[in-house]
Amino acid sequence: MRIRQPAVAGRFYPANQRELESMISAYLAKAHPDISQPEALIVPHAGYVYSGLTAAWAYASLRERSIRQVVLFGPAHRVPFDGLALPSADAFATPLGEVRLDQRAMQQALTLPDVISFDAAHALEHSLEVQLPFLQTVLDDFTLLPFCVGRAEIDSVARVIRQFQGDAETLILISSDLSHFHPYEQARRMDQQSIADILTMHGSLTHEQACGATPINGLLRALADRPLAAHLLDYRNSGDTAGDKFRVVGYASVAFTQGGKHE
Repeated sequence: MRIRQPAVAGRFYPANQRELESMISAYLAKAHPDISQPEALIVPHAGYVYSGLTAAWAYASLRERSIRQVVLFGPAHRVPFDGLALPSADAFATPLGEVRLDQRAMQQALTLPDVISFDAAHALEHSLEVQLPFLQTVLDDFTLLPFCVGRAEIDSVARVIRQFQGDAETLILISSDLSHFHPYEQARRMDQQSIADILTMHGSLTHEQACGATPINGLLRALADRPLAAHLLDYRNSGDTAGDKFRVVGYASVAFTQGGKHE
């Protein structure tokens, strides 16, 4: 069995199982979203001391939903490549255990344009890995379909999302931080505009606004003709959590649910 071992345990989140469980439980205890059963989520991916609480607001919204498949998209930070990369692994490991990859769905996805198998994209990538302990905590038995997004067209991402969205037991999950390394107030202004673009379903974010702009824009394009509402669950930046206010990184959790108004 081919297992992708954790690359950032002990750096982005605790490598010790009990310490990790305690940290995630503490974050979830502070998160009280007023929505439930989202079809899709946007969640940050920094170290837990920076963005863990914001992430928890998204994951707490899953408590009432039965999910058997998570389709996860995160931007490539380590290895440049074209397209969307899947791994050849059978499972991803974390200190909380192993997450099985959906082999049938991966083979289906590999028939789509711009989807490739490329292990190097996943080997050191944190944007996907940091989501797994939260998923393992709030969900029961589920499989994962993990896409590392390189230089890709928005339509390519949207095409993959459309292939798998709409199933009652499938969650579409986008991993992205917002602005990077601006002074606190400037970052807040930039992030407020980015969040407004997301909540009004305008798929036009730049990579200055969000490191996961391509996956976010792909999601918004894929959802454009769906009767979904976007909800901001939590926003803060590293200056609010564990960093200084001179060079901050922005974090937001956004949920997409059936019906209602954008919030």
